[in-house]
Amino acid sequence: MSLSKNLVAFALLVFAVLSRFLPHLPNFTPVLAISIFAGVYFSNRWLAIALPLGIMLLSDLVIGLHDMIPVIYGLFVVYAIVGMKIKDRLGLGSLAIAGLAGSVSFFVITNFFVWLTSGMYTLNGQGLVECYIAAIPFFKYSLLGDFTYVSVLFGSYYLLEKNGFVASTQAA
Repeated sequence: MSLSKNLVAFALLVFAVLSRFLPHLPNFTPVLAISIFAGVYFSNRWLAIALPLGIMLLSDLVIGLHDMIPVIYGLFVVYAIVGMKIKDRLGLGSLAIAGLAGSVSFFVITNFFVWLTSGMYTLNGQGLVECYIAAIPFFKYSLLGDFTYVSVLFGSYYLLEKNGFVASTQAA
């Protein structure tokens, strides 16, 4: 019996989204993985971009709105586009590079904007270094979360495809 590829893709994503609301380590979230996954498997580009933005907006409405929304949401759009770009050469290497590059870029860019806009650090080289050093504990959780969720989402979908539970074509 073959399940609808759309149903399988959305079920995997719903699982990941719900995990945002469960107790978790700081920055151990599925949204980067969801963004890449949607870019790879959703043939509708607008849906691939809208999904992580919708997830973030809904969860931010519950968790709390913040000044970093334009930066963070913009990064998730970029990660969905990265997924679109790697789908034709999808493999462990491309996923590892996309996930690691996503984690690193998120760390570098968001903390740069924290330094620039928060008022918590002096606007000089020392303040920038202090900001990045203070963020290192969060970065390790981001790396762990991104690795975990990329592995779970893509691994689960791959196994379902391989075992004939879902057709090996793009979803949505």
